[in-house]
Order: sequence, then structure tokens, then C-alpha cells
Amino acid sequence: MVIDAVTRTGAAHDVELTGGLLLQVEHRGGRHVVTGQRHQGALRLLRPLYLDSSGQPCLTVVNPGGGYVGGDRYRLAVAVGSEASALVTTQSATKVYRTPGRAVVQEQTFTVGAGGTLEVIPDPLIAYQDADYLQRTEVVVSPDARAVLTDVVTPGWAPDGSLHRWSSVLLRTTLARPHGGLISLDTLHLVPDDDAVADHGFLPGRTHLGTLLAVAPEIDWAVIEVVHDLLTKREAEVTGLRAGVTGLAEPAGVAQGTRGSAAAGLAVRVLGPGTSAVEDLLLDVHAALRRRWGNQGRLNARKY
Repeated sequence: MVIDAVTRTGAAHDVELTGGLLLQVEHRGGRHVVTGQRHQGALRLLRPLYLDSSGQPCLTVVNPGGGYVGGDRYRLAVAVGSEASALVTTQSATKVYRTPGRAVVQEQTFTVGAGGTLEVIPDPLIAYQDADYLQRTEVVVSPDARAVLTDVVTPGWAPDGSLHRWSSVLLRTTLARPHGGLISLDTLHLVPDDDAVADHGFLPGRTHLGTLLAVAPEIDWAVIEVVHDLLTKREAEVTGLRAGVTGLAEPAGVAQGTRGSAAAGLAVRVLGPGTSAVEDLLLDVHAALRRRWGNQGRLNARKY
């Protein structure tokens, strides 16, 4: 079972966790259901919701503590079985407060079995003054499976009213095939005092940063062109918005099937003037991808 692999991964890091959550989703009787769940400490799962007629459960992760502080360690692992589908989100934004001494560490492991679909669409990460945050994400996707992940980084409050007062935000995401072939290693390190960040336009004006990573057999270079056109159109409509897309190639030695393209997926990066501008664009890209492999519409998680 896929959950066995997830459990072994979690056990390999024998450290005290502030919160941990392990989930298994399988396809049974025409629906997709949570068949395994284990939680520890400050992470919980709300009762799954079904937002449309697809049978896909919306799994909402909750941190009752309200925010992350120095030294916190979290682990989230989700295993989606063959032909199963799941949407993972959060109840609210992830708030990282001052972290004197030690960074907040969040480890995420996602596995998607043959023909499965996993969409991880959390609310934004809000980094407050003197926050130090490290997120390590490992995603293993079968060649005929789909995975979509988004992240949005947002500046939090500071006493002097200025933006981007965190110490460091480091997001490291690995996309790979089951037998170890690497699709992508995406490392995003934001240090506001670093001149390189300012030179690239993150400060000032474009205050929020978003990322979308997707792997799916339906993604080819024609799909990447469609996404490029969507980004270009939105840039012309929203002042201060900049976005780009690039294709992700299959690892060497992985069979290409009948797609006639070496594209395994795509990566989108967005710089914008606010949360809504960045989130709306990422959700539009997500909706465009959904249309390629099914009949689900644009995501509406009904949180507010």
C-alpha cells in the first residue's frame, strides 16, 4: 500500500514534532475516500467535503494553534492511491511569527499512484517580522498520474509598517518519478535584505510571490503555450503583475508514451501587487489544467 511508504518516510526522521498528519486516499465504489489517517500534536483534518460531482474529497488541514513560532516542526504526508483523487488545502493562511533562535520547519511528502490526481492548494504563507521559515516538499508522481501544487508568499505585519521584514523564507520542492528520476528541483529563497531580491523586482511594488508546479500526462508544449498566453493577457490587465512559465522535462530513461513530447509538466512563477492578483492567476492556471484532464471547474473552496 502507498501509505506504508509514507509511514516509513515519516519514521525515518525521528524528531519531536509540533504537529504531524498522515493521510491515505483511495478510489472505492466510484468515490475517493480517506482510508487511512494518523495525526500528532497540532495538525488536524476537518471532515472531508465534496465540492462537486467528481467524487474528489477536499481535505482541509487545520492548525488549532493559530500560527507557527520558533522551533516548530511540522510534517504532512499524503498518499493518493491508484485512480484516486484528492484536493488538499488549509483552513486559513499559514502565519509564521518571530522565530528567535530556530527556524520553523515544515516537511511535506506527497505520493500519487497510477492514474491518480493530487491537488495541493493551500492558503498563503504570511511571514511576519523576524520570521525564519523552511519548507521541504517531496512529490513522487507516477508517469500516468497528476499533481498540482501552489504556494503564495505574503508579507506580514511589522511594527514600523514596512513590508518584507522576515529573516528568511526558503521553499524547496522536489518532483520525481517513483524509481528516482528527477523532474524538477525548485528552490525559492527570499531574504529581503539581499540586494539580488530587490534587483529582480520583488521589492518594492510587487509585494507577493506565487508558484505553481504541475506534472500530468496531459501537459505538453501546446498546453504550456496556452498557459503562457493566459499569463501574458493577465499581465496586460493588472498593473504590477509579472509572470512566466517554463516546461518541465521527463527524466532521462522515462518512457514518453504516445504524447509526442518530452514535457512532464510545467512551472509558473508570479510576482504581483497583492494576494488576490496572484491567487486569482494561479487558480486560473489550475482551472486550465483541470479542463485538460476532466470536467471539474475553477476551484471554489468555500472558506469565506
